[in-house]
Amino acid sequence: MNRKQMPLYTTKSSKTPLADRMRPQSIDKFVGQEHILGPGKLMRKALTEDKLPSLIIWGPPGSGKTTFALIVAQCTQANFVSFSAVLSGVKEVKDILKGAEEEKRYYGKKTILFVDEIHRFNKAQQDAFLHHIENGSVILIGATTENPSFQVISALLSRTTVLAFQTLTPEHIQIILQRALDDSEQGFGSENLVIEKKALEFLCQTSHGDARIALNALESSINLLPSPSPGEKAKITLTLVEEAMQRKALLYDKAGEGHYNVVSAFIKSMRGSDPDAALYWLARMLEAGEDPLFIARRMIIFASEDIGNADPQALKTAVSAKDAFHFIGMPEGWIPLAQAATYLASAPKSNASYQAYLKAKEDVTRLGSLPVPMHLRNAPTKLMKNLGYGQGYQYPHHAEDGFVVERYLPEKLEGKQYYFPSDRGYEGLIRQNLEKLRKIKEKQKKKDQ
Repeated sequence: MNRKQMPLYTTKSSKTPLADRMRPQSIDKFVGQEHILGPGKLMRKALTEDKLPSLIIWGPPGSGKTTFALIVAQCTQANFVSFSAVLSGVKEVKDILKGAEEEKRYYGKKTILFVDEIHRFNKAQQDAFLHHIENGSVILIGATTENPSFQVISALLSRTTVLAFQTLTPEHIQIILQRALDDSEQGFGSENLVIEKKALEFLCQTSHGDARIALNALESSINLLPSPSPGEKAKITLTLVEEAMQRKALLYDKAGEGHYNVVSAFIKSMRGSDPDAALYWLARMLEAGEDPLFIARRMIIFASEDIGNADPQALKTAVSAKDAFHFIGMPEGWIPLAQAATYLASAPKSNASYQAYLKAKEDVTRLGSLPVPMHLRNAPTKLMKNLGYGQGYQYPHHAEDGFVVERYLPEKLEGKQYYFPSDRGYEGLIRQNLEKLRKIKEKQKKKDQ
């Protein structure tokens, strides 16, 4: 039996790409963006009641921006017009806006205008929408992969609601792929077609949250399937998916030893101030489909634990990399992660603040809840003041140098030191300052004796 005779590889709409066929037709079938479109959310209510405001949908490729717009087209009683800012020019825009004005004037009907890649329009082209949004003839839905703060004019932003779509998770992608495999009308639904667990996981991880990439890869994999023997099921294997995606599955089990070994090598390379090795292990993780936010979290922890006050900018850099990834997602999200990894690996190292906390924790565990010194206690009531709460507290800002000799630890721990700053990087300056203050304390202590 040849491939053309086998119905399990085809559908009624097989001439249309799978990614287009599998677009959901209702909001209940939409996958992802639960923070915006989940049950009980304001935007879902606005959609079901056909009361959408003008929107700018900002999100990474394959996150569902166009799909959402097409669902709007199914739900609304208004006219729906869709065009791309890449393919359409000023003339087309003016014609559409003129038609929208006439629809409103003669029939009292609004027009929902979906503009894909709206960031491609220049300022003058974006200006053209303002009047029509204000008079209510047009509800604009603009989709963009670029930060609208920089790519959409402020006048248009002030008249629209920005929806920030997030990168789809591997779990979202799996739902979408499984739906395509099960759907006998628009997908490849057949009892004679199966997919290996490893192959499905590889598709979900390496599509980097882009549903279109995942569905295209699944379709390519199915097109590569050899004809099975009579009575056998056609199986989509990991090897087949690798060929379809032109990528190899790296030896990296996210739930097993390989995962922890690579993460450990990444952290230890940064701790050892080797940016080249850090980049290699970072690439190993990302190319194997590791969750980039897991890596970002590890770098944030590392910045505080292993660099600390030797370079206070390290923590800011790590957090900024995490935020930047949230903004842009994959596939370009590796860029800020790589910048952060090289910065952290190259920065001076100190775990003094980390070690200081562990020592303080030991005393808390060993000694329990020691009483707070009376002069440090808050005194919000007259009774507390009469009992001596806060009495004798010296406000450092009233002193000439912003410093007073005072006891801040419980009496049982007086003179205890936990934090021993290194002389590396900025922490060297912290050390010098603390040493100066401690000398003042010693001098005052001797004077009091």
